[in-house]
Amino acid sequence: MDPPLQKLDRVFIQYLYLLPPIIAIALFLFLYPVAYAVYISFTNFDLYHLFYYTFVGLRIYQEILTSNTFYTLLLNTVIWTVGSLVPMVVTGFILALILNQRDIKGRNVFFTLLLVPWAFPAYISLVIWYGMWNYEYGIVNKFLGLFGIPPINWLTFTNTAWAALILTNLWLSFPYYTAVFLSSLQSIPSELYDIAVVDGANAWHRFRYITLPPLMRSAIAFVSVGGFVFTWNNFYPIYILTGGGPGISTDILIVYTYQEAFSYGYYNIAAAYSVISTIILTIMAILMLRVGRVLEVIT
Repeated sequence: MDPPLQKLDRVFIQYLYLLPPIIAIALFLFLYPVAYAVYISFTNFDLYHLFYYTFVGLRIYQEILTSNTFYTLLLNTVIWTVGSLVPMVVTGFILALILNQRDIKGRNVFFTLLLVPWAFPAYISLVIWYGMWNYEYGIVNKFLGLFGIPPINWLTFTNTAWAALILTNLWLSFPYYTAVFLSSLQSIPSELYDIAVVDGANAWHRFRYITLPPLMRSAIAFVSVGGFVFTWNNFYPIYILTGGGPGISTDILIVYTYQEAFSYGYYNIAAAYSVISTIILTIMAILMLRVGRVLEVIT
């Protein structure tokens, strides 16, 4: 047998050895849980029918899709995702542009400090922020009081609760976006900027024709899609700060799903919400990817 064929056989055999654990991981960590969730969404499986549940068809989906609660949750989820993602991307991009300037002294120190919110455990940060938004003792109201602004009950009213949630999520997330954008910016050869300055290009032209195409557009598209998927299912900020309140005015699909399953025992309803949320998220992520590719072609 020829040496190339022998090498090909060895590679094939090595992959055969890896096949059983790959199949086991795919089956038990992904396929089985997803299939089981889809299955129980077609049953009356809940806290009162744990052992004797029956098939009910599309009834759960019909009840969900014809209820006002679902559309309120969907709107809240979109508000939460877009309202969090846009400030995070913009803030991360601006900070990355600032830190990418070569004449900034102590740039590594500033970058290290920016990573603190990201490195700090998210749960602890959320508990701290919960105290900071406190009506009576919170540092936010104490700070506003210095300017004569009366205390605000941030987590009690819908508009202020959204503001508190988005600002908290911005604090937790912007270091990641800054790090991704900065790494992309630093991969652009500095000689390109030097040549552009010699040719008389101003700051906007350097940004438009060197910084953005094509590397940064790809980085922005990547973190936008990834951030969209992550924020859509970002459970902890809302669960810890507001619990979805007041009422369900800040509740999102993932938090409501958790509450239906583990607070009320309606596992079939929770499974149906999970299936619907996953389908919507998949469609929106695909649309975002296609829009990003179209924009790259146009620009």
